[in-house]
Amino acid sequence: MSISLTVEEAAGWLNERDNFLILTHRRPDGDTLGSGGALAQGLREHGKTAYVLNNPEATLRYVHCIEPYIAPVDFKPEHVISVDTATTDLFPSNAKEYISRLSLCIDHHPSNTFYAEYTCLNAERASCGEVVFDILMNLSGHVSAETAARLYIALSTDTGCFSFSNTTANTLKVASQLVDAGAPNKEINKVLFRTKSQSRIKIEGMLLSGLEFSFDNKVAIASITMDMLNESGAGEDDLDDIAALPCSIEGVFIGIIIRELSSKNKCKLSVRSNAPYNARLVCEHFGGGGHDLAAGCIINKSISEIKELLVPVLKESKPSL
Repeated sequence: MSISLTVEEAAGWLNERDNFLILTHRRPDGDTLGSGGALAQGLREHGKTAYVLNNPEATLRYVHCIEPYIAPVDFKPEHVISVDTATTDLFPSNAKEYISRLSLCIDHHPSNTFYAEYTCLNAERASCGEVVFDILMNLSGHVSAETAARLYIALSTDTGCFSFSNTTANTLKVASQLVDAGAPNKEINKVLFRTKSQSRIKIEGMLLSGLEFSFDNKVAIASITMDMLNESGAGEDDLDDIAALPCSIEGVFIGIIIRELSSKNKCKLSVRSNAPYNARLVCEHFGGGGHDLAAGCIINKSISEIKELLVPVLKESKPSL
């Protein structure tokens, strides 16, 4: 049974311990890598030894958040911490050996399974970066420019540059404090939100041209096949937040992207929704999870099979589609 900690208690827990290894999740986004790098930097500034376990799936878009803190192969941590990871199924393969000894989980997902010895969870926060910020402020009373930059990436990417409905007054308040602390918000916003590669433009065009609408156009489903990726030349960086596209269409309440992974019989399901519909409940039906308006899962089926499986699940949506 995991013991729940407030941010004040989590800061005290960290202050009393040392030699930390921080884990991030599979298919890492800006929140998990930004939070992981920021926590490592903040702990080091507080006189602690802290590293981040290398994430083999980290892309060029965000890998710089953790590069300075990658743990050497011979590092033996006393305490293992996870950030932005709701379940143990979401860890990369090289993190599996640490699952049985996870000391602290820092998260903001309501679907968290409380797998660590201690859990600091605040589901009201838009990003894990907000929770890490609260902890570091309680630990040291300030954040440096290096820490602030990583936390700004965490906040901005999980809120669509503060445009998603999960953005709260607290999110904006923390973002303001991070900019005051030295986070280069203008540069980060341009790179992450106003610059697209040619491959990204190509895959967006393919995706949008293949959209399928159902339930009186309230649901939009798009597919990304391996052939589409090969033709467009799109990589992981080019797919960042592409799941938000279908749900940005006027009148669409549930946007779904089904993406082929290593084979045609293994796909990633990404669901985005607009209130009052719940993306998390759709994905939980298939063993996944996430937030009420943004969730995902892996399904060992083909794209056509998944589309068929989705029909009865969507019919059960509340309110009715």
